[in-house]
Amino acid sequence: MRPNSKPYQASLNYGYHFCGGVLINDRWVLSVAHCWYSPYAMQIVLGEHNLRVVEGTEQVMKTDTIVWHPSYDYQTLDHDIMLIKLYHPVSVDSFVRPVSLPRGCPPAGMECVVSGWGNTLSDGVYLPLSLQCLDLPILTQAQCDTAYPGMMTSTMLCAGFLEGGKDACNGDSGSPLVCNNEVHGLVSWGTGCAQRHYPGVYTKICSLLPWIESTMASN
Repeated sequence: MRPNSKPYQASLNYGYHFCGGVLINDRWVLSVAHCWYSPYAMQIVLGEHNLRVVEGTEQVMKTDTIVWHPSYDYQTLDHDIMLIKLYHPVSVDSFVRPVSLPRGCPPAGMECVVSGWGNTLSDGVYLPLSLQCLDLPILTQAQCDTAYPGMMTSTMLCAGFLEGGKDACNGDSGSPLVCNNEVHGLVSWGTGCAQRHYPGVYTKICSLLPWIESTMASN
């Protein structure tokens, strides 16, 4: 993909990339709660494309505050979301730019794009250095419930291809699912990666907007 074409993409880093995130304004990054790591050790890298090359477009930010959702359940991954407040505001430019929060929930069939630096093999490990992206559709609630009976909650949505072959994967956690220039999901979990009948499961941003907005306002 074209370098820096996803200027909202963040890399959570403690000496190496371990999760993704998404810039939602000049001071706040969203990611998933299961990516939590000591705020003193964690840096947020924005404007990144190749993880090994300093391209001059990067902004490396320290974290000020990290807020988990109070209802986060590490076993079921319900409410798998956290907000990261940056120590200083980013400089918004063509390489680092926030994405909008959604105005509503995405309909099934809506075309979206997921980006990240996660594994690109379904039966092995190949961690790409350059940011990857994939176009994929939102699936229906019925398709999600069939794939994951009794496991989907109101804070989850699923997206991808029931025939398998293309999906987000390990290392992509927390990375954004963007539809019509709004962030609608964060990579959360799935059964394997790109497995037939098992689409990717994403934190459903529209169901968590009140918490996101009130948390930013009170911090």
